[in-house]
Amino acid sequence: MELSAIIPHIEVLIFASEKPLTGLEIVELINNAFGFMEERISLDQVESCLEGIHEKYASEFYPFEVKESGGGWQFLTKKDFHKTITQLNGDKFLKRLSNAALETLAIIAYKQPITKGEIESIRGVNSDYSVQKLLEKELIIIAGRNEKMPGHPLVYTTSKNFMDYFGINTTEDLPKIREVLAEQLIEGTIINPDDFTSNTELPFEEEFIVEEETVITITEEGEPLEKKEEQQAEEESTSNPE
Repeated sequence: MELSAIIPHIEVLIFASEKPLTGLEIVELINNAFGFMEERISLDQVESCLEGIHEKYASEFYPFEVKESGGGWQFLTKKDFHKTITQLNGDKFLKRLSNAALETLAIIAYKQPITKGEIESIRGVNSDYSVQKLLEKELIIIAGRNEKMPGHPLVYTTSKNFMDYFGINTTEDLPKIREVLAEQLIEGTIINPDDFTSNTELPFEEEFIVEEETVITITEEGEPLEKKEEQQAEEESTSNPE
């Protein structure tokens, strides 16, 4: 079957599906639809079609795109139209995670599979409420138990909804920790050595008065005698006139 004949079927499947579709699921659905045909399509053909469909809707002409997100392919509106969509859906898109929930979710995303005790050791606070909220929102799932730890505690991982929520296809698409930290680095102030070697006079120099040096001497009786250099010079000139 020609690829041009397959593309419309792939597009309509992705458009009508309530969940992201993988390449293998698309292959099976189309082959089932054309079961009476001897020629069956392959995964390579579907993947070639998906590349073409992705490029097609990446054009500025379309306000939506076909993107691999949440573990499969789906139609998504482009981010430039987020505010417009928000007006239609109201609070559905305005609800955000609390800082505590985001912290907990970030730890799970980067450290999964992870137990609640390990989460709390990193955060330093009780995380029961945050974990429960993330489970309710289906952003994380219980993936089993850690059989190597005492009591065999539950372990948590992110869900497909998590990937769909953040617009990624796998956890490997998450930004690297090093990249996140690099954005938070503060550039140091560049100091020009010439600023400290200028021969120009200091501003407001006339406002600074330097006291004359005093000379402290001790008399024969052992008492201190303080005289300014100028006063001492005057006394010497008086006692030894020319």
